Amino acid sequence: MTNLLHSKCQALEGGSPMSESDIKRHLNEVPGWHLDKGFIEKTFSFKDFHETMAFLNAMAWICHTEDHHPDLQVSYSRCVVRFNTHSVGGVSINDFICAAKVNALVAFVG
Repeated sequence: MTNLLHSKCQALEGGSPMSESDIKRHLNEVPGWHLDKGFIEKTFSFKDFHETMAFLNAMAWICHTEDHHPDLQVSYSRCVVRFNTHSVGGVSINDFICAAKVNALVAFVG
């Protein structure tokens, strides 16, 4: 298994997406995430809008430093985070690196 928290996202232009078996193996490393229509996805719930926005801002910084950005669906007390890697046309190791770091963020503040 990889140490996703200590990994850095890399440019993957021209690469291939992960196989379904690799995706399933890596999903075991990021609790709460699942595969949905070519993305890995997780829903995060919060007490109120302020907590939701604080999470978004902290996650935005993490994703900015990794240069790998999610698709988001945001509401008052909830945020759906979806990662895939457009340059490979599917899920890549970069998605799991960011998912692990987002999980660590929530564990740290939760």
